[in-house]
Amino acid sequence: MNLLFVTSTRIGDAVLSTGLLDHLITRHPGLRVTVACGVAAAPLFAALPGLERVVPMDKRPVLGHWIRLWLATVGQRWDLVVDLRGSALAWLLRAGTRQVWRKQTGGAHRVVQLAALLGLDAPPAPRIWLAPAHHAAACRMIPDGAPVLALGPTTSWPGKQWPLDRFAALALRLTARDGPLPDARIAVFAAPDERAAAAPLLERLPRARTIDTIDAGDLLTVAAALQRCTLYIGNDSGLMHLAAASGVPTLGLFGPSDDRHYAPWGAGNVVVRTPLSFVELVAQRRADPARVAELMDTLDVEAAWRAALSLLQRAGAPRVARQESA
Repeated sequence: MNLLFVTSTRIGDAVLSTGLLDHLITRHPGLRVTVACGVAAAPLFAALPGLERVVPMDKRPVLGHWIRLWLATVGQRWDLVVDLRGSALAWLLRAGTRQVWRKQTGGAHRVVQLAALLGLDAPPAPRIWLAPAHHAAACRMIPDGAPVLALGPTTSWPGKQWPLDRFAALALRLTARDGPLPDARIAVFAAPDERAAAAPLLERLPRARTIDTIDAGDLLTVAAALQRCTLYIGNDSGLMHLAAASGVPTLGLFGPSDDRHYAPWGAGNVVVRTPLSFVELVAQRRADPARVAELMDTLDVEAAWRAALSLLQRAGAPRVARQESA
């Protein structure tokens, strides 16, 4: 059985769609899968069971990326096409069954909305598939030892970025001798092109306990490294969703994005947001676009501390980084 699975350009949305893909793989043993997604998200699927190929969609003018995808897929008959982009592609291919996304209204989480496409009552949780090589690389990145607090201080849009000095203050408080993660190591994660934005945080942290995981490897190696951490704290971003899907207790920091739709998925994860609602911040952004970088300023360290403490208490004893068994 052949599946064409068309998912998001963005890493975060692609991660959230992996639960649906996992459901289809489990339901149809031996399924042969072709994934079409954005270039940035493509590495997520490298270890996918039954993967035939990944078709990266590099955005081009005049719908050129859709034409290229059609040319890459039109020569085959598909048993199932799942298009989460809501395009016309599925109707231009020979296919047995077509499931095409249509925009939904209401406050349901994105994972719940995706599950509704296939009529699933229980939304399937996002899933990250890893190979032994990813775990081995992660062990080199984060060696065995004391618990690790992971930080994701960057995001794709400055309006969603919490100030770096507050990340530092929160990390130092959590890992202080009298904190809930005494003398824990602190790993700072960011994408290769985000080093300039994240590096100042490294300078605010104790060098002996800090691990520089900026540009540390491909997305799956990063996911394996996150599995070795005790707690992840980060802005609303693709990295936040990757952390949650990897199974590390995740605290998402929200302001001008809607946590009803994009909170880190999973019962063990929580959100702390600005006192101002998403709607109020959207209005503020429209009224004064020049101050977009200040939209997260009303979220203080104390509120994030309380949320992190609650999450740690719920998770139980801190996890010590240890090598995955083969």
